[in-house]
Amino acid sequence: MFVAGALLTIISILLVYSANHDSPDPRLQDDWVKQIIWFVLAAMVFFATTAIPLRMHEILAPIYYGIAILMLLGLILFGASMFGAQRWYSLGAFSIQPAEIGKVAFIFMLGRYLTYSRRPISSLKKIAAASAICGVITLLVVRQPDLGSAVIFAVVFLVMMFWEGMPVKYLLLFITPVASMIASSSMIAWIVFFALLIFAVVPLIRSSLAFTITLVAINLAVGAFSSIAWNRLHDYQQMRIKIFLDPGQDPLGAGYQIIQSKVAIGSGGLLGKGYLAGSQNKLDFLPLRHTDFIFSVAAEEFGMLGGVVIIALFGYIFHRGIRAAMKSRNSFSALVAIGATSALAFQMLVNIGMVLGLLPVAGVPLPFVSYGGSSLLVSWVFLGLVVNAERNWQEYS
Repeated sequence: MFVAGALLTIISILLVYSANHDSPDPRLQDDWVKQIIWFVLAAMVFFATTAIPLRMHEILAPIYYGIAILMLLGLILFGASMFGAQRWYSLGAFSIQPAEIGKVAFIFMLGRYLTYSRRPISSLKKIAAASAICGVITLLVVRQPDLGSAVIFAVVFLVMMFWEGMPVKYLLLFITPVASMIASSSMIAWIVFFALLIFAVVPLIRSSLAFTITLVAINLAVGAFSSIAWNRLHDYQQMRIKIFLDPGQDPLGAGYQIIQSKVAIGSGGLLGKGYLAGSQNKLDFLPLRHTDFIFSVAAEEFGMLGGVVIIALFGYIFHRGIRAAMKSRNSFSALVAIGATSALAFQMLVNIGMVLGLLPVAGVPLPFVSYGGSSLLVSWVFLGLVVNAERNWQEYS
């Protein structure tokens, strides 16, 4: 596990150097050195995370969660604004993103609650309390605004709830409103969606009439008020969705990033153009190439083979994470392992889907690979938690 993470981070250092070594901005030229420093710190954090008993985190989870909430609130007054968002604390040459720290605190807190609560997972009170734990921190992240991280919180929440045994029908309460909002952009699509929804819930009418009525009512309300939600999005967020549907409508503006990303990935071919030889990279056609779009640099210089190697390393980590969660006899350890694994997996899927044009641009970094200290440290914390859970799988609750 350490070797897999280390290989991904070494690839990150090479790609960050390639992306910025000849940049006209001298500050960017040293980013690869900063990434090495973060890697050393991350390795130390990894070994500390594997050594600290998970029971300690279980006890301290409310404190972690409280600190994360305070850090997110502090951004309102002391946060540094970059790219139209207030997500970071600036510490000279370095910066800290509280949303990344919040992911770890949230997993600990939700895992502790699900472990300690004596109510069955099918209890609406338990689901509501767990939703509140997720909702508070997610709303603070949305305020920054950082919709990419907010979606990650929601996905991790659903995965952990499902892993704990929440009935599949309750997942519909969280998933279908999103589908209703998307489908409501077209009356025909919305009618088709509701026809499918009603067909799916017909078997539940006799056994769960109240649940069925609630589900249909929520989806009707969400669909009806989706236009209000759309108008509350920032202009750049609306444009990201429009560009996802058709990048060509603004090829020199909002669609430029994704078009150049596709060109870079496609031009790499099977084996790539060679290290430091990517034209999209060297000629500065690809913005944000050392952060969110670093996979485009990898695909251009190392080709499809390089991209497959990166994805395979992630696949190995995810396999071990799921195995650790399945083996663990301790409920808290299993929930932490699956929460950490799902956070890494979803971030990878969103980032790679984004640079390939399969998903809207969401500002989600590629774990271990994108430049950024907070993201790298948290990725290694997640890796350490998985190793800790797997190593101590025989411990009972």
